[in-house]
Amino acid sequence: MQKEKVFSYIDAHRNEMLALWRDLVNRDSGPADKAGVDELQVVVKGVLEAEGATVRMVKYEQAGNMLITEIGGERAKPPVIFLGHVDTVFKTGAARERPFTIKGDKAYGPGVLDMKGGVVAFLYAIKALNAAGFAERPIKVLLAGDEEVAHAKSNAAEIIVDEATGAVAAFNCETGFVDDAIIVGRKGVSQFELTVRGVAAHVGNDPENGRSAIVEIAHKLLEIDKLTDWQEGTTFNVGVIEGGTVPNATPDYAKIKIDVRFVAESARAKFTKDIEAIAAKTYVPGTTTTLTCGANLEAMRTTEGVKRLFALVKETCAENGFGEPYEKLVGGGSDSAYTVVAGVPTVCAMGVKGGRNHSPEEFAIVETLFERAKLLAACVLNLSKM
Repeated sequence: MQKEKVFSYIDAHRNEMLALWRDLVNRDSGPADKAGVDELQVVVKGVLEAEGATVRMVKYEQAGNMLITEIGGERAKPPVIFLGHVDTVFKTGAARERPFTIKGDKAYGPGVLDMKGGVVAFLYAIKALNAAGFAERPIKVLLAGDEEVAHAKSNAAEIIVDEATGAVAAFNCETGFVDDAIIVGRKGVSQFELTVRGVAAHVGNDPENGRSAIVEIAHKLLEIDKLTDWQEGTTFNVGVIEGGTVPNATPDYAKIKIDVRFVAESARAKFTKDIEAIAAKTYVPGTTTTLTCGANLEAMRTTEGVKRLFALVKETCAENGFGEPYEKLVGGGSDSAYTVVAGVPTVCAMGVKGGRNHSPEEFAIVETLFERAKLLAACVLNLSKM
């Protein structure tokens, strides 16, 4: 049977999988490291081309390049998609400071969990399917280079929608959960920057002529924080604040960065209007405020198609002893939103399991690299049941 051949292939290539995982983690691919992201995409491109894939690279001037791959494009059935990203949140140099390391049953390193382990898992699911003679439907890979910054300087989101349309299913190999949760819904993300300009003055000799940008932005910050609606599921976080120069000068500059998480796309217009109203109000006369809209990720909706695909994943896990997954909704955004927008049943968090992602303590459970590669391939073999 094909499944046995797939599983045997993965078992026989464990050391090779670990070597590729190590190679990917030991390459910086942070948000400011376009060259690193692009080099990493070339590595993935080479792996897929060796499997007979047709590969296209979408190049960007100010964002990491995007990889689009198809194997078996001539096959009649709708394609299955593996979705993910190769960029991380870590600064250049992190790979040298904290290289890929295995301690006990866990692997450590920048991006080891989010989501370079997931990339290795789906690459070897594809290699195993090829080795087993799978030819039922095309396999597509959509691999972004700027997901962690929500495609702020690229059109990758639109490309994902276009490329995914018509697919039978999409498996996003984002961070897996140690309790076997599979993500069927995610909040959307919107980010804003609010900058205030005031009037500088010496606070000892000329205090009456100063106009404090920090005081102005403090008023606005508190008003923004009050917008959080727990019942609706819309939350506001002022995560960055900066301003001023020295304590004996009235600050003429201040800035905050705002992150908004929301359940339904319909909420976006309301909270944008609310933030605009706060930005337009002046608390300290003589100050001016500028509001800038930043990165956006749509919410991943839990459609009937998403539920059906989750049921298939759950059944496949039960068949193979891969745990007991349950449906979970989370606040973190991902590109799964865009495959759902394209009408494609999608499940997320199908990558290696671990924790503490986006932190120096990020880890992945090594054995789940092989388990998830098998699960992904087995789900592809089971798609005819949907």
